[in-house]
Amino acid sequence: MFNEALLFLIDALLQPFAAVLLFRFHAVWLRVPMRNPLGEFVMAITDFAVLRARRFIPTAWGLDSASLLLAFAVEFGYLATFLALQGYAYDHFPLTGLLAWTAVKLLKFSLYLLIASLLVEAILSWFNPRTPIAPLLAAVNRPFVQPVRRIVPPLGQVDLSILLLLLFCQIVLIVVVGGLEQAAMRLL
Repeated sequence: MFNEALLFLIDALLQPFAAVLLFRFHAVWLRVPMRNPLGEFVMAITDFAVLRARRFIPTAWGLDSASLLLAFAVEFGYLATFLALQGYAYDHFPLTGLLAWTAVKLLKFSLYLLIASLLVEAILSWFNPRTPIAPLLAAVNRPFVQPVRRIVPPLGQVDLSILLLLLFCQIVLIVVVGGLEQAAMRLL
């Protein structure tokens, strides 16, 4: 019973924190304007760790390396704790498997963040297109939606690019990420 409660706590705290750190990494990469309620929340909740980590982890190629490595470390710690609490029999510590599984999980989180931002942007465009987080969502989605719009332009007043991108993300999650996850699990 204690293990279940501990699993719940690490699931409720560490996984979302890793996702927020990963979102911060993507926001810097995509040059997302963070002067909005969601951006300020992301910065406020991650600054305590990212600002300290930046003292030791330099930026690489203009990317926020500190946020990415912190997301990786948090997810790695989560997965190692998850396996230990599930009763995984460690003959030796499966470092290679955990590293691979962590990388795949961050890729999966990235796709889920894209899917969520696409859905929220689509819903807000119907009800409140001038919301303060609209520029943030547009900046996150634009690099992915624009190539699809070049291939499939809007049909009258209907833009199918977001729907096609959602379908593509789902296929990537099922085929590519699913295969990578199975390969990583074999390394454990």
